[in-house]
Amino acid sequence: MSSIDKLLEVMSGLRDKQDGCPWDQKQDFASIAPYTVEEAYEVADAVAREDFNALRDELGDLLFQVVFHAQMANEAGLFDFDDVVGTITDKMLRRHPHVFGSDEERAAGPQEGAWERIKAEERSESVDQSALAGIAKALPALKGAQKLGKRASLVGFDWPDRHGVRAKIREELDELEAAVGTRNQADIEEEFGDLLFAVVNLARHLDVDTENALTEANYKFERRFRDMESAIQDSGEKLENLLLESLDQEWRAAKKRVG
Repeated sequence: MSSIDKLLEVMSGLRDKQDGCPWDQKQDFASIAPYTVEEAYEVADAVAREDFNALRDELGDLLFQVVFHAQMANEAGLFDFDDVVGTITDKMLRRHPHVFGSDEERAAGPQEGAWERIKAEERSESVDQSALAGIAKALPALKGAQKLGKRASLVGFDWPDRHGVRAKIREELDELEAAVGTRNQADIEEEFGDLLFAVVNLARHLDVDTENALTEANYKFERRFRDMESAIQDSGEKLENLLLESLDQEWRAAKKRVG
């Protein structure tokens, strides 16, 4: 028995109505989905830490989520694990004609824009014919905003260059300040969202991945803050007792030490 067949057998056993695990038996697509998202983040975290033992484990956990969803779908008569594998295999073959296509397609090599063109052809078969069709609403907000902006740009709805986006950012910042002046929290939140959306579009024009950029900024802030905490503690002081001016000096010193 192959390892994947063994895993499928284990999953089936966990969901068995008589002898299975009570927790696994009562789950459904909605209850499992958050775990699926969490496992994907844990895979990304293991990669970021370059912990390949953890990556092996986390990939297994993520694969188990796929198997879990497939098992529930099989029970409902929707599809099974083989259908999932077949679908992604066919998709990869279709989207890589320069690798798996005809002699002419392979000889031509990778074509600029081919990936998006093929995906657009796939979307044309969907009931939803919007240029924004297929963008998951459950995506992290930054990633979702970047995808929305990119998809709109493919049909010509975009600024010609980054200078137009910068002007939009200034406009949105002014509108946020005006909303702050009204003290209407709903308006403030709306304008703040518009400002973030404009900043994400600037990132797209600069070919910057917003999720990666913000993640790296988070890591950098944590490194510097922890270094500052340690330095202050070593000096016999308490961070919360220092004035802002002193904290700013300590922060600048930490930036020099850890980058």
